[in-house]
Amino acid sequence: MSDSHHTPHTHDHAHDHAHAPKKLTPVHDHGHAGSCCSGTPAPALVQLSAAPSADSRLSTFRIEAMDCPTEQTLIQNKLGKLAGVQQLEFNLINRILGVTHDLPSTAPIIDAIKSLGMQADPIEEGTPAAAPPAKKHWWPLALSGVGALAAEVIHFTNAAPTWVIALVALVSILSGGLTTYKKGWIALKNLNLNINALMSIAVTGAILIGQWPEAAMVMFLFTVAELIEAKSLDRARNAISGLMQMTPERATVRQADGSWAEREVNSVELGAIVRVRPGERIGLDGEVTAGQSTIDQAPITGESLPIEKTVGDKVFAGTINQAGSLEYAVTAAASNSTLARIIHAVEQAQGARAPTQRFVDRFAKIYTPAVFLFALGVALIPPLFMAGVWFDWIYRALVLLVVACPCALVISTPVTIVSGLAAAARKGILIKGGVYLEGGYKLDYLALDKTGTITHGKPVQTDYLALFPNVEDSAPALAAALAGRSDHPVSLAIANAAVDKNLPRHAVDNFTALTGRGVRGDINGATYHLGNHRLVEELGLCSPALEDKLFALEKQGKSVVLLLDTSGPLALFAVADTVKDSSREAIQQLHELGIKTLMLTGDNTHTAQAIAAQVGIDQAQGDLLPTDKLLAIEALYGQGRRVGMVGDGINDAPALARAEIGFAMAAAGTDTAIETADVALMDDDLRKIPAFIRLSRQTSSILKQNIALALVIKAVFLAVTFLGMATMWMAVFADMGVSLLVVFNGLRLLRK
Repeated sequence: MSDSHHTPHTHDHAHDHAHAPKKLTPVHDHGHAGSCCSGTPAPALVQLSAAPSADSRLSTFRIEAMDCPTEQTLIQNKLGKLAGVQQLEFNLINRILGVTHDLPSTAPIIDAIKSLGMQADPIEEGTPAAAPPAKKHWWPLALSGVGALAAEVIHFTNAAPTWVIALVALVSILSGGLTTYKKGWIALKNLNLNINALMSIAVTGAILIGQWPEAAMVMFLFTVAELIEAKSLDRARNAISGLMQMTPERATVRQADGSWAEREVNSVELGAIVRVRPGERIGLDGEVTAGQSTIDQAPITGESLPIEKTVGDKVFAGTINQAGSLEYAVTAAASNSTLARIIHAVEQAQGARAPTQRFVDRFAKIYTPAVFLFALGVALIPPLFMAGVWFDWIYRALVLLVVACPCALVISTPVTIVSGLAAAARKGILIKGGVYLEGGYKLDYLALDKTGTITHGKPVQTDYLALFPNVEDSAPALAAALAGRSDHPVSLAIANAAVDKNLPRHAVDNFTALTGRGVRGDINGATYHLGNHRLVEELGLCSPALEDKLFALEKQGKSVVLLLDTSGPLALFAVADTVKDSSREAIQQLHELGIKTLMLTGDNTHTAQAIAAQVGIDQAQGDLLPTDKLLAIEALYGQGRRVGMVGDGINDAPALARAEIGFAMAAAGTDTAIETADVALMDDDLRKIPAFIRLSRQTSSILKQNIALALVIKAVFLAVTFLGMATMWMAVFADMGVSLLVVFNGLRLLRK
């Protein structure tokens, strides 16, 4: 009848750019030669063999040592050789590995992972995803530092013979770097040149040429750098996993005898009545059955102001009850609450690698082996063919190995993307992958649905005109009977008007929805239509006199619906919707960002123009069917535009799917929207679109800064090393420094 039904859109991705599906698409990606601990998955889901069969089962394991792509690559390559393992799913945030297999037991999987120096602990369904990290002792690192410093002082002052220096340095290396050596040896056995392998080779080489103090100090500094880097990355990881801590562990539930008792939220069944007092957090999604209060919904929707809640309203787990006491009926299990789905969606989104991350991963695969071969050439070619001094050139080669791993480059993209996804989630913007976060800055045109997007989507009937005196009393009841069978906002306005007047109710037979036009049904043996201007014209029942009446109402920005029988129009109903205050501000912000706007609506052209003028939209097109909206998006693409589409209805699905990025409005509590939208706005505030674009632009800027910083410093240091002006100390400081710089730069996105 006009532009959209209030149901979430589903994507039919006919276009060729990368959209994140509900479940991440299996990919074949056998590791990154230069990966270091980025704290973020590369692919989250890895298909190893044929698709899982009916005999397949999923086993999950907690692997405390698996917290970066270095371990993921090793596990992936190892289990990829194990017959019966079909699919792997990595959740590096919570250190969880899911293995789809048809093995009789999980023993071969556990043994394979054990051979990599890691322990896989099977976990049962319902076990909390995140376990508290194991407490590490500080004294080995302290001993390593003291030993490295002592070796340097003794060497500098000649206070003891060489064997004493070697012994002190060896104690330092083993106490601080034994874990690095173990990981490096495992990586080399599996033909993987990761940072642990490169550092192990460099330190061992320094030992072999007698540079004991420098070997000890390099290993100590590297261990410190890894520790600082891990702590920094935990902030990005905790920004996501910390969301779950907003849900209380217990809730006050009404018992069968009417009494109240506290229970674990995981054990509360659907339909149970839960009571929440002022100041308490709501433990489960539900619908208010008694009481009235204001709720702080910022954790879900990002709204800064509390929302009034009364009987019939939805409440969400993790939100805060501020004023009165409420009772609500549970509508979703704890594991399926809106907050839980948001967290799951963001975790999955981290596996949908952004274009920059894919580029960096491909670059790292080439860069690290190339630098390793270059270092080997530096060690051998000058002494063999250019009369170079073996010691000098081997030392330069070892310095190159220290700086060879592109840690800063590899780490820069994922930590920035994770920070951006977490920052967006805090604002009530659910982004379904780094590809959309990174791609948002490219948008230069935004198409918008009208009803429920720009307007409140809750219109009311403003006018009624009977075209014949004999139907003046009967037409409203007939129209209400047809309108009551539709969930469209315009139909609901007509149906609600009839309820207010206590009109008689009619049964409707053979009801049919006419997409983008209206509805049809039989009442008391006669066929009636209730629809828009387009429907009247298609039925050939329009007239100049009727056109004048329609035009007079439509130019006021009202939507006109007509009741027709087989002979022609019987009555018309005008419905008006009100524009959200946030829509005007959002459109203004979009224009300030240089983005053009276009309204696409199934409502009549006059109404479209009137609403567009109210909010300042550049262009408006009315009387559009779903396919027409798709063609409008295609036309903009033909002009070389990068188009986003905002909508909230099934009628918008083709256009949402074709757009560069599809934005679903008011997705809170809606399973389908959260699972299928490219970007889901958890409430109906259109101002979140310019907020998303600003975040995307900032993310893109930080990504470019980090990559440029990492590449420039690496290039400068490689040149300085080749000229013999760099030391291993300098190499470690340079590598550690640039890694921390890009991490902290990416974490800026988490600032409020």
